[in-house]
Amino acid sequence: MHQQTILPSGLAVITSRAPHARSVSTSLFITAGSRFETDDVQGVSHFIEHMLFKGTERRPTAKEVSEAIEGIGGYINAETGKEAVVYWDKVTRDNWLLALDVLADITLNSRFDEHEIEKERRVITEELSTLFDNPSEWVHILSDETLWGTHPLGRDVGGTIASIARLTRDQMLQYKRERYVPGNAVISIAGAIEHQEAVDAVGRAFESWAPSSAPAPTTGNGHHNRLDGIVPPTALRSLAVRAKRTEQTHICISTPAVSYVHPDRFTLELLNIMLGSGMSSRLFLEIRERQGLAYDVHSSLSQYCDSGSLVVYAGVDPKQADAAIAACLEQIRILGQTPVPADELRRAKEFWKGRTLLGMENTTNIGWWYGNQALLVDEIMEVDETVARIEAVTAEQVRDLAARLFAPERLCLALVGPRRGERRLAELIWNGALAKS
Repeated sequence: MHQQTILPSGLAVITSRAPHARSVSTSLFITAGSRFETDDVQGVSHFIEHMLFKGTERRPTAKEVSEAIEGIGGYINAETGKEAVVYWDKVTRDNWLLALDVLADITLNSRFDEHEIEKERRVITEELSTLFDNPSEWVHILSDETLWGTHPLGRDVGGTIASIARLTRDQMLQYKRERYVPGNAVISIAGAIEHQEAVDAVGRAFESWAPSSAPAPTTGNGHHNRLDGIVPPTALRSLAVRAKRTEQTHICISTPAVSYVHPDRFTLELLNIMLGSGMSSRLFLEIRERQGLAYDVHSSLSQYCDSGSLVVYAGVDPKQADAAIAACLEQIRILGQTPVPADELRRAKEFWKGRTLLGMENTTNIGWWYGNQALLVDEIMEVDETVARIEAVTAEQVRDLAARLFAPERLCLALVGPRRGERRLAELIWNGALAKS
């Protein structure tokens, strides 16, 4: 169970008490992800995330920032997504106040030294270059482009080499002033700590974080009830092929999916598990075990305030690309035509419950469970309530959702590897095995 308090500044403090835990995890969520970036500052959210670890007035170097936490055996890190950036730490209970102080210090007092900016610009450029050297990662970036086109969701979170090269310190600080406001943030704390103790400590640590005079930026919070949860992609039936000399052809078949507030999100979770999560999924058993076409084949979900995506990935011998695409489409077609057997649906529910409940033994995961919901949606669901929603999903609901999501006209294909005939690939995905239904 959780408790929540909104400070006078607008900063939300949410706690989940785990009395037997030896750790306390603190996560700061801010709606400053890449989908809020304009064209001229692509990658700024991710760049700022890097810069917050490069020194403050009290801890002038990156070494001093990291040693403040690692010197007590703790962890500190951050992650930038398309709708939020998260800064988090995990330390022993006795060191929690120190860790909170570090988190507040980097958030409020980072220097953005020009010399450090130039060094980090080179680091991020290398990070982006690495993505394009790795075709299994590049194909996922390409997959987003096929789904969302020029919409910010179609961009890589890190931006582009060109956009990173032109970002200025003033642009970073302006974006930070606009997005990094307390009314646009949530601090989620999990561990052996009392709620009021946490509220008081956060209030002291972030006392200088003044509320913005402008309305707090929003995501889908308060707006998603006007959406149907399945927003058509910018480019339907989109195909992207990038030639690269590789030993494998890397394939992504994708479709726009439902948001993280849509009523069908629980059905989507189970559909994804049965299709391509784990070694007992349909894709793994058919594509790898029965046909031997791929070593790595799976499906994955991305969900946002107004939409989402479901992506099937496979890495295969280039000579087997057509066969692998056809086999994946066949499994998709079957899911949309026939209700899944009762025992398979039961296994998927147990898979979801087991992974979720085991994860909730970790204070960081607990903090993220509540923090994500507090930041991005109107209500916070406890784990037991979510389990009940999962248990209520029927085989017919899975079939109907699969039929909607995997309609041939909604499918997009991204491919990285030795060049193949694009017209033939388009024929295969849009008029081939799937269209036979």
